[in-house]
Amino acid sequence: MSPAPATPAELHADAVVADTHNDLLMAVAARPPERWASFFRERWLPQLREGGVDLQVLPVFIDGQHRPEGALRQTLRMIECAHTLAEGNADEVRLCLDGAQIDEALAEDRIALVLALESMPGLDASVELLPTMHRLGVRVASIAHWGRTPLADGSGEDATGSRLTAAGVAAVQEMERLGMIFDVSHLGASGVEHVLELANRPVMATHSSARALRDHHRNLTDDQIRGVAATGGVVCVNFLAAFLSDDPAAFTVDRLVDHIAHVAAVAGIDHVGLGPDFIREVLRDVTPPCCEYGPSGLDVMASVPGLDGPAGLPLVTEALDKHGFAEEEIVKILGDNVLRLFRAELGKPV
Repeated sequence: MSPAPATPAELHADAVVADTHNDLLMAVAARPPERWASFFRERWLPQLREGGVDLQVLPVFIDGQHRPEGALRQTLRMIECAHTLAEGNADEVRLCLDGAQIDEALAEDRIALVLALESMPGLDASVELLPTMHRLGVRVASIAHWGRTPLADGSGEDATGSRLTAAGVAAVQEMERLGMIFDVSHLGASGVEHVLELANRPVMATHSSARALRDHHRNLTDDQIRGVAATGGVVCVNFLAAFLSDDPAAFTVDRLVDHIAHVAAVAGIDHVGLGPDFIREVLRDVTPPCCEYGPSGLDVMASVPGLDGPAGLPLVTEALDKHGFAEEEIVKILGDNVLRLFRAELGKPV
């Protein structure tokens, strides 16, 4: 007699759950340094545990008040914040440099943290600083956000049709040499095409949804999704409501699963993951009441009900099960695909 299938709750609890984009470092680093470890433990650790998160990518994003003059200082400050919160919560988390360290953390029931750079404004065209970032623990990086950088144009500048600059090409090559995974999220369409031409190692999209379902420049086309998969990489679907639909009535978990299912159909089940981009709480925490955050015309504060933070992640497993994904497929989507990529690529120089 075969055993009864696992319930969604049991499946979620047993799976490795990987979140490849949560800007929580912005909120933690906004506190005084002596509060970094305790604030993380009080505010974020309970949410990660409730959501069953086992592997968390921590992007270093530098907002406008620090760019350009203070970008490098804030980059270093946020990296130090990540090390400090990890050291101050060593019983619960570990900052990991490679796949072996991730496996050790998981075996000890600690959350594996992986440092990432989002857009790298602190480096600009100084590609020679990438080894420094690698020494400090960075293992994933992108080279553009919404606008133009010395390395490439972000998707908000798609009208330029720009490919990577010479420094951008050098950055791709240096990241591959170091064993640092290239992240195509936020990169302009021509830049993504250029990276896929250059790539000799897997690339990933840490937080991008499907453009076929929501025609927004931040989402990936089917050709781009196939291209990432062809490198051996993973497309991790963004949960931000405005990237799932232009109709607020469709800001639902089912719509999110539509995007996941589309990426799986286009790329293959081995090449899809979760990149939630839980930004709502972070922005409320760090944005002064007088100010607004986000690109014009995009409501970055809108969220899928129940999915405004990591504690809601079990809802995704429930929805995947309801959609008809098999147990082994759900396990791959939740984290096994990202775990496979990180085991194979993180911190492995060539």
